[in-house]
Amino acid sequence: MGLLNALPGAIAQGMIWGIMAIGVYITYKLLDVADLTVGGSFCTGAAVCAVMVALGCNVWVSMLCALIAGALAGLLTGLFHTFMGIPPILSGILTQLILWSVNLKIMGRANVALPARNYFLTVTQLERTRSILTLVAFCAVVIAILYWFFGTERGCSLRATGCNMNMSRAQGINTSTNIIIGLMISNGLVALAGSLLAQYLGQSDINMGRGAIVIGLAAVIIGEALFSRISRNFAVRLAGVIGGGIIYYIVYQVVIFIGLDADLLKMLSAIVVAIFLAVPYWKKKYFTKMKPEKKEENGDA
Repeated sequence: MGLLNALPGAIAQGMIWGIMAIGVYITYKLLDVADLTVGGSFCTGAAVCAVMVALGCNVWVSMLCALIAGALAGLLTGLFHTFMGIPPILSGILTQLILWSVNLKIMGRANVALPARNYFLTVTQLERTRSILTLVAFCAVVIAILYWFFGTERGCSLRATGCNMNMSRAQGINTSTNIIIGLMISNGLVALAGSLLAQYLGQSDINMGRGAIVIGLAAVIIGEALFSRISRNFAVRLAGVIGGGIIYYIVYQVVIFIGLDADLLKMLSAIVVAIFLAVPYWKKKYFTKMKPEKKEENGDA
């Protein structure tokens, strides 16, 4: 019964992290850019939302401001990479370090309490059924907006940038602008997820984004492995990423329920991600049989 009681909470948190994982999916799969900004922008979204709600602002306005703050973090990473020529991994690390100080300044301390009994929140642990329904609506809206955007001319050019940057430049596409836009969309979604998690947990903490990239990658990889065979439709792939987040958190709860040391969960997540990333390489190297070369037919002697 204990595990069953924990499942609604796991599903709710899985959907929140699934929205964050969609942000990771945009940079990792579509742009082919390794972005580590998410470790800071996730906390930025939580900090902005928690502080604004605590000061009496409308929760929806607070979430919009959190999304904008995350987009600005992505803009900074994009400028580091495109304007200053810094590699994307280092650009993300630099922005993450900057956001650590920014997040502390936003909150004024290491954490900000956001009790659901004192404020109106969109999602909360006290009303799990309502929270799950709200998150389902959030996920549907996010998928619908992204499906529409990536079907536009700008969205198609952004996807083309990730597929083949040199060819995109040859076609007259401004790849630098597309990278910046992609990073802004990605980190805006990550910050939005952070604002939702702050509401659900009832607090914003400076360490909320720690390990976010691993969870995001795990959700993306699980979603790709389990849902990609259903359909290659873009909306289905995005829904699969959210499904990956839900599965990850259900497994998380099962691991806790069977009594495994919770301190090992991050390590296990990293190992799972490493294995899933290695599977295509192993499959190609060890399990794909080399096709025999066809002998050329000699002409008549």
